[in-house]
Amino acid sequence: MDRCVFYISDGTAITAEVLGHAVLSQFPVNATTFSLPFVENEGRARAVCQQINEIYEKTGARPLVFYSIISREVRDIIVSSEGFCQDIVQALVAPLQNELGVEPTPIANRTHGLTASNISKYDARIAAIDYTLAHDDGISLRNLDQAQVILLGVSRCGKTPTSLYLALQFGIRAANYPFTADDMDNIQLPPALKPHMHKLFGLTINPERLSAIRQERVENSRYASMRQCRMEVSEVEALFRKNQIRYLNSTNYSVEEISAKIMDSFGMSRRMF
Repeated sequence: MDRCVFYISDGTAITAEVLGHAVLSQFPVNATTFSLPFVENEGRARAVCQQINEIYEKTGARPLVFYSIISREVRDIIVSSEGFCQDIVQALVAPLQNELGVEPTPIANRTHGLTASNISKYDARIAAIDYTLAHDDGISLRNLDQAQVILLGVSRCGKTPTSLYLALQFGIRAANYPFTADDMDNIQLPPALKPHMHKLFGLTINPERLSAIRQERVENSRYASMRQCRMEVSEVEALFRKNQIRYLNSTNYSVEEISAKIMDSFGMSRRMF
């Protein structure tokens, strides 16, 4: 089933995307998506409404519209379209209002905006991103006492995207260190990592998947060969077991799932930004 899906907000539209995607993942729908942030005035709302209506006229299928908009005037224009419109926030606000007995005070951009109340959290997240970039792929083994997580693994097993996701999403200071082909003859933990054993977490991957990823980077090379990939994965997993380092096979997990499993393994609390 093919449907057009709109994520509309007077802010970043991130919340609409996340909740809308979570709901749609329960259905066998092939979605063509349109993310429309900062729909803050009636003129832009009318343009969006027209876009929704044109798609309906062309396809005969009502576009699915997930929206979060504070202004009643702007909201009414979106709802007047031919789309199947769902207010993703209000669906939860109304019953919560009944439970709390408190009137909501909606403010545009409160969820992802930079406000006085969350500046310190924002600064902490930027610091985590800076730290993670400076300690990517073994660039630096200095200041590891500041790291909250140190990821280990062979090249292209998912260390960098996982480190960046931890920093961007949760403000986690994550370093990562790669084991290369040159390490395989006598693989061991670098001395700089040994004082931080409690922070180490290993990532591994099926050799077949690793070879396919490396082929895209350096086609028909020794680096990407199945023999090399099997050997590297085997050696690194043996190192993890020898040093009692927790590790995860990343083959069938998304970066979001890998990050969640790492945080759960370390008992880390999630900080919302």
